[in-house]
Amino acid sequence: MAPVGRVFRFAVLLVVLVVMFGGGWAVGRLGLLSTVPVASLSDRERQFSERMQGASLVGYFTVDGREKRSAEEDRYDISSVEKVADDRWRFNVRMRHGTYDVTLPVVVPMKWVDDTPVVTLTDWEIPKVGTFTCRVLFHGDRYAGTWQHGATGGLMYGRIEKQTQP
Repeated sequence: MAPVGRVFRFAVLLVVLVVMFGGGWAVGRLGLLSTVPVASLSDRERQFSERMQGASLVGYFTVDGREKRSAEEDRYDISSVEKVADDRWRFNVRMRHGTYDVTLPVVVPMKWVDDTPVVTLTDWEIPKVGTFTCRVLFHGDRYAGTWQHGATGGLMYGRIEKQTQP
């Protein structure tokens, strides 16, 4: 009976370790439960976060190979954007494309080129949405970039507008 008890305890310990490390990885990857204190943000980071608070990205996207069609409408309603690590930012966003409508926190890597933030995803999985590669920059009251989802890709662009209703 003693060897069975030891094997059982080892199995339980192994499961606990996997859950702990897996949970830690998920928290770090998704930026859950943590944000960088606003007081420690640089001026450009604080201005970007404030600019995106209660904002909507309202614009269009194109699909490569369908250039003769008009661009399709695109909308992202952002409740907030928070820095969660050195180059990781959490966008609390509602995404709408045609009949697709989902609300979730999306943690993405973001780089700065002078005063311009650029989201830089390479084969990045967004839960409930899929795996994407993109480069999207924000400048003034506009955004623009490229996107790739599997074999489909294109351009996206539009205006950053303050939401009139929460």
